[in-house]
Amino acid sequence: MTLQVIYPHIEKPGVGEPARLQRIPRVRIAQIVMDYLAYGWSVEEMCRQHSYLMMAEAHAAMAYYFDHQEEIDGEIRREWGEAEQAKSQKVRSAFWVRMQAKGLL
Repeated sequence: MTLQVIYPHIEKPGVGEPARLQRIPRVRIAQIVMDYLAYGWSVEEMCRQHSYLMMAEAHAAMAYYFDHQEEIDGEIRREWGEAEQAKSQKVRSAFWVRMQAKGLL
């Protein structure tokens, strides 16, 4: 017998798609978890810092994370890699190059 856990406030649209908040689909669970990982914020602090976030949503997000940690950590690693790659490929403007040459950046 397989037990299926239901996470209120969380939706997982499909395989390969990130888990999201039902009420605010643009907010991914990984985004909430990053505050926990980067700053060590409690659920209460996350809700203070992000006024749109309801306490029940933050608790559900953290429960989902602890039950699907490998999935969410992988999503965060991929996103971090993409950001690093984009940063290294960024073409700097002539103004930025001049300011850096003058030591102002």
